[in-house]
Amino acid sequence: MSNYQSIFDVQKEFFFTDGTKTYEWRIDQLNRLEKMLVENQEAFCRALKQDFNKPPFEQLFEITVPLGNIKYYKANLRKLMEPEPVAIPEGLEKTGNKGIIYKEPFGVTLVIGPFNAPVLLLLDPAIAALAAGNPVILKPANTTPTVAALFAELIPRYFEPQAVNVVTGGREEITELLKLPFDFIFFTGSSSVGKVIMRAAAENLTPVILELGGQNPTVVDETANLDIAVDRIAWGHNAISGQWCIAPGYVYVHESIASQFIDKLKKSTLKMYGEDPQQSPDFARMISEHDTERVASYIIPEKVVLGGRYDIKARYVEPTILYPSTWEDPALQQEIFGPVLPVMVYADFKEMVDIIKRKPKSLAAYIFSKNQKNIDHFLNSVSFGGGCINQTNLHCWIDSLPFGGVGYSGMGKYYGKAGFDALSNTKAMLIGNPDLELDVFPPYANKDIAKNLSIFG
Repeated sequence: MSNYQSIFDVQKEFFFTDGTKTYEWRIDQLNRLEKMLVENQEAFCRALKQDFNKPPFEQLFEITVPLGNIKYYKANLRKLMEPEPVAIPEGLEKTGNKGIIYKEPFGVTLVIGPFNAPVLLLLDPAIAALAAGNPVILKPANTTPTVAALFAELIPRYFEPQAVNVVTGGREEITELLKLPFDFIFFTGSSSVGKVIMRAAAENLTPVILELGGQNPTVVDETANLDIAVDRIAWGHNAISGQWCIAPGYVYVHESIASQFIDKLKKSTLKMYGEDPQQSPDFARMISEHDTERVASYIIPEKVVLGGRYDIKARYVEPTILYPSTWEDPALQQEIFGPVLPVMVYADFKEMVDIIKRKPKSLAAYIFSKNQKNIDHFLNSVSFGGGCINQTNLHCWIDSLPFGGVGYSGMGKYYGKAGFDALSNTKAMLIGNPDLELDVFPPYANKDIAKNLSIFG
């Protein structure tokens, strides 16, 4: 029996005691997680800095967002756990029957986190799972080894192993973990690995949430406030050195404002990161030399209007704008996941939207416009996980907005109530009147079946 099997068995046996289903257990786990984050904030920030030079704002972001998520669940947990009365056919209701929806935890949950937000995107799914009453096994990204080691040190200090445990390692460890019959799997990462997770989950018919990625479209029409648009696009694309699953992946800008947009976007990027972004304290590094080389290969020198420099050994790619780009360019053949931004020009709004809608469905999409007809047409025509109008990126940290992908960019939503519901099995119950006489059973001869069945209508 593998060590992972024993970890799983301990959590499974504890789950069978029904101990995780109480309000007190769930609140205790949330309090423990909150305490771990608050007491070790500096250690987490140092680890994020060590692994890929995350700037201070991005470090704190990884701590404050989970703390806000914990705050939401602590304030709303009793209400979320309450059985929910629902309407049933009038005839049944009048005869003393009731419809109730109960929410119960699935059971032992595996949470596999990504490298780009290795604290936040590991803990936010875990927070939803614990609030819903599920024991959790955490698998932090092996490509952020300092953060992973910190989790391995802290989790046993703050949690009982039957409630929360952690497994570190890479592909071999994940392969072994996926052989176990988990009750739920939550994965954040690439679409290619998402397919592997889904195939493994199918062996045990394990439900999954897959938070993946894709090439997120950003549209800037001729009515947009360009000063607002360029700042939000430059930050949204280049934060975490572009390694953000919801980052603007490419921009379509109307031909009448394209030159003006490019000039302003260049100035905004320079304002944020300076003439030499490699020296900027606010610009992160790529996660690996391999990924640095991959992203650098998308740079077409003759299309570079800003940036273009890179240093493989230093894991650095300069914030780069490619213009004018086309769908044949290397940067538009897949998710870039780096600080290289292709900009394309369009003339006809509906034709441009028709092109976007035929691409793989993205995790996010953004439009900058004051034209409500354009906005409505974009939202109605293009399928994507979620996004913003006249803003980028921030939609995914608001607990009232369910976050997740669609199609190639993932499945399932979480955050806030949506997260609690996603990590809970919906148990629908009809509570019958124990004294109601209802004869709809054989033999049917000489019975007014229609009258008896009328209560269901």
